[in-house]
Amino acid sequence: MANFLITGGTGFIGKKLVAQLVNAGHEAVVVTRRPEKHGGSFAEKIRYIGSFSAIDNSTCFDAVINLGGEGIADKRWSAKRKQQLLASRIGLTNHLVKCLARLEKRPEVMISASAVGWYGAHDETPLTEDSACHQEFSHELCEAWEKEAAAVGDLGIRLCIIRLGIVLGKNGGVLKRMLPPFYFGLGGRIGSGKQYMSWVHVNDVIRAVDYLVDENSLSGVFNLTAPGTVSNTQFTQAIGKVISRPTLFPLPAFVVKTVFGEMGERLLLMGQNVVPHNLLEAGFSFDFPDLDGALTDILSH
Repeated sequence: MANFLITGGTGFIGKKLVAQLVNAGHEAVVVTRRPEKHGGSFAEKIRYIGSFSAIDNSTCFDAVINLGGEGIADKRWSAKRKQQLLASRIGLTNHLVKCLARLEKRPEVMISASAVGWYGAHDETPLTEDSACHQEFSHELCEAWEKEAAAVGDLGIRLCIIRLGIVLGKNGGVLKRMLPPFYFGLGGRIGSGKQYMSWVHVNDVIRAVDYLVDENSLSGVFNLTAPGTVSNTQFTQAIGKVISRPTLFPLPAFVVKTVFGEMGERLLLMGQNVVPHNLLEAGFSFDFPDLDGALTDILSH
């Protein structure tokens, strides 16, 4: 049995991760803004706290999972919203590192989230962890987040940064927002449809986190995307195929720009072809390497 400290443990990925850990016999302390809202059948295994100050210096954690941060695609990117996105990641991670620094016994490893937005917008050229970035807000956000997490290296804690792609799963994430028009036969490509979408099944995210925690020889940056990256047109067609609906109604680029502003232009109309080079080199095997299989698992049950 291990004890985990988790931020973002009440979000789409975090809830599934916490449930998996508890089912495997582990315990967790989850930092959340509203601890009173959470509990349930695993109350004896999960402790929800509203601040790192609730953690005593003598507390022992085996691993830390840092997933906290407001949704980058939830709202238009006003100047205020950009500051909120930065604060929810950099500020939280800064407080986390300070908490770990004062512990009498520090954890062995921290898995810290980032995103494929680190690379910025690119064409179809495959991008590995060594590829160059395109300077824009998503890169600046992810770069600052990763640099804040890197401070745990000075504490002797092994760090693995996971650059997450578009996470697909039941009852949440991008599919929850995308699917309603498709079920009414109104789905279609976004803009040109040529932009690449680097995606990953949520089950593979949880498996990869577990893998990186256990493999103590691994550290550094890991792209957490499925090997089968697709264009937006291919993504759209795959959804239509799995749910047996036509995909004949494209969302024009000018509508995306008008409704969503900079956020829509950078995240919806542009993309990147990110490949999980370091994870594959480390021996990790994806349960859902191709999109058809992933969508069938998610949408057919």
